[in-house]
Amino acid sequence: MANMDTAVPSPKSWIGIIQIITAAICWGTLGIFSTYLNQIGFSGWQVTILRIVTAAFIILAMLPKLWPDLIKLRPKHWLGLALQSLIGVLSMSICYFFAVSYVGAGPAVALLYTAPVFSLLFSAFLLNESITRKSALLSLMAVFGVGLTMLGEQAQVNWGIVLGLLAGMSYSLYGVLGKRAMHYAHPAPLVFFTSIIISAGVLLLLPETYNTYEQLFSLPLLTWGYVLGLSLLGTVVPFGLYMKALEKLPASRASVFTIFEPLTAIALAILLLHQSLSLIQYVGVVLILLAALFNAVLNGTATRVPRWLRLKKRQKV
Repeated sequence: MANMDTAVPSPKSWIGIIQIITAAICWGTLGIFSTYLNQIGFSGWQVTILRIVTAAFIILAMLPKLWPDLIKLRPKHWLGLALQSLIGVLSMSICYFFAVSYVGAGPAVALLYTAPVFSLLFSAFLLNESITRKSALLSLMAVFGVGLTMLGEQAQVNWGIVLGLLAGMSYSLYGVLGKRAMHYAHPAPLVFFTSIIISAGVLLLLPETYNTYEQLFSLPLLTWGYVLGLSLLGTVVPFGLYMKALEKLPASRASVFTIFEPLTAIALAILLLHQSLSLIQYVGVVLILLAALFNAVLNGTATRVPRWLRLKKRQKV
């Protein structure tokens, strides 16, 4: 049987590819909107609140459709979804937006894309997936790229670098824990819905959330545009497009085209924010992005079933 990944993409697959690229470009705007909000006076913590809570109110429109699936969830399912939300969404957003405020949108999104390196480690420990020699070499490439981003004229080994790496670590856990969630046959819209709603529910328990929105109400209408861009254009729309695209092409192929996210973020940071990098930093960013791209391509051409999933199938038989 011919390998479907090497076949000429069908018209339906091309639509999926366009949806993925559009989603990646939308995700790439997060650093720009967060920088604008930083300049107005919002901290990285407040930007996280504005993104997640506002997105939660928007996606409440999904509740009637997802309600039958929600009421079927067991306590252990809620625990897994809560971990994915608090680590993969809340923690990632906090670390990423603080990293943007420290080192700028370009380096921050490059550090975020160290996620494939952490995914290898977490997949090995949590999903019992093996680490190949190629994957290990790509991890070293990404680590070397991170080292080069620290050698620029303005970049230093500071909290921005650390937080950017923590964002990549949290981002990788979102995917790894998402695999666990999908193992329980949770539909992708349900996983996305709970990942936002649970984190928003935690944030709504904090007084800082209400102080943040009180501050927002006192600012010009343009500020609301930045918040909507952050939560609608940078969160809800890309996730919706990504989920629709996964109906048309494999996840392994879809992950290749998410490389447009950091490219968009870096281009917008240069054009709109006039943030420049030194030559050595550009080399580091390129190495990180190449490691992420090659990791996606290699996974797409040699997809393996995790050991824990094979064991589950044998038990069912």
